[in-house]
Amino acid sequence: MMNTEELLSDVQSTYLGMQRHTTWGESALFYNPDSRLKKGIYFLTLKEGNGPNDSASRLDRAGVYRVNLGVSKKTYRQLFGELPSRPPAGGVVQTGHDFGALDILLPHPVYAWMGWLCVLNPSQSTYEKLRPLLNEAYALCQRKYVDRMRQAARAASGT
Repeated sequence: MMNTEELLSDVQSTYLGMQRHTTWGESALFYNPDSRLKKGIYFLTLKEGNGPNDSASRLDRAGVYRVNLGVSKKTYRQLFGELPSRPPAGGVVQTGHDFGALDILLPHPVYAWMGWLCVLNPSQSTYEKLRPLLNEAYALCQRKYVDRMRQAARAASGT
């Protein structure tokens, strides 16, 4: 099993332009290569504890953490089928998965409806299987960043 620092360090050294923010027991990596956005574009989060609206992964178990990332809806469908409906506040998506299972690719228990997925305590081998998904998530972040910069430039120029 990889520890959280190993995972975050590897991601930050592999995917350039990341900025790390840690709040409420969660480390988030944002794509923000030139620090022009307040935070940037969400790339990956690493959660180490339950939250009031997110306890389905049972992160209150000793040493258990969850890695989360967003992929395209097409990729999500290839992996898990149709995206689930958005759950009510404090709810969990209905996919039939055991969101507490370790070292297996799962839909995100709360944000699967947006194309997010997760792994609890990935082994080195599972992490390597995540690499193509991380590459896709990185490319998505880069596109979103460019789009946001274009929008900001248009707003500043009044067009």
